[in-house]
Amino acid sequence: MGAASPAMAPAGSWEHTLLRMASEAEQRDVDQGHIPRCDQALLQRAYAYCDAVTSRRSRTFYTAARLLPPPKRRAICALYGFCRRTDDIVDGGDATRIETEANLAAWRAMATSFAPPPDELIAVAWADTRARFAIPRRCAEQLIDGVDRDLYQQRYRTFEELATYAYGVASTVGLMSMHIIGFAGDEAIPYAVKFGVALQLTNILRDIGEDWRSGRVYLPLDELAAYDLTEADLAAGQVHDRWRAFMRFQLARTRRLYAEARPGIALLRNDGRFAIAAASELYAAILADIETHDYDVFHRRAHVRDWDKLRKLPGIWWRAR
Repeated sequence: MGAASPAMAPAGSWEHTLLRMASEAEQRDVDQGHIPRCDQALLQRAYAYCDAVTSRRSRTFYTAARLLPPPKRRAICALYGFCRRTDDIVDGGDATRIETEANLAAWRAMATSFAPPPDELIAVAWADTRARFAIPRRCAEQLIDGVDRDLYQQRYRTFEELATYAYGVASTVGLMSMHIIGFAGDEAIPYAVKFGVALQLTNILRDIGEDWRSGRVYLPLDELAAYDLTEADLAAGQVHDRWRAFMRFQLARTRRLYAEARPGIALLRNDGRFAIAAASELYAAILADIETHDYDVFHRRAHVRDWDKLRKLPGIWWRAR
């Protein structure tokens, strides 16, 4: 390793910024709590569609969602559907940037409306969920803003920059999930924010090779440089001692964030603690899989097998009590 390894970013250097954003997100809507009239057959079809999307696109998220009571499970799948649709608009297809921006603007209007078109099943379920669980509209807008950032920023100079991005695409999900599950008060917010950052860092570390092939580098460039690494090393996709040292640093920080977020589970409603604990531990297990395969995130996608997930659940349930 060439330069000295970077120190863990001190708490005040990025967390205060994220907490200000969370405070803004928690602003209540004037029409919050107003449940729109909707044909029950349509609503049932909309929620079933979101359930199918969740089970198909994210096994880990779906495993955790199934641990919730049915009304909250439906709502969490609607939230996932909203997030997935937003992400797909930016990442999917061959649309130009101008077309993508227009599509995202149209989706923003639809996803923040309480009267979406009946043929937009994700928007229908999401509108019902937002109303029933009093999810602030600004929180959903912040997520769309975070995903939109992928259209114009593909590199992050520092961890502080990356943490702000992680807030937009992941901490907002934690805050909206918190409204669905129920929470004790504002003291739960910092934990949800930190949990979201940990989840997004896990996704980033798992997808380094895939993101590089898509032209994106989410790893802080100054931290790469501290380990004498460049984008040429990402292109080469070779695991060597400098890469191992860099990844050990990244995994250690991500695990620390999971540990610091974990006490927030006690501030959630009882019937949701197991699901959130499961999401936390199952996503964190991806980090162990990265280690097991010698930090090779270039040629394989780290994952946790379904059987291993099931095997972990009894212990997670015991700890979540």
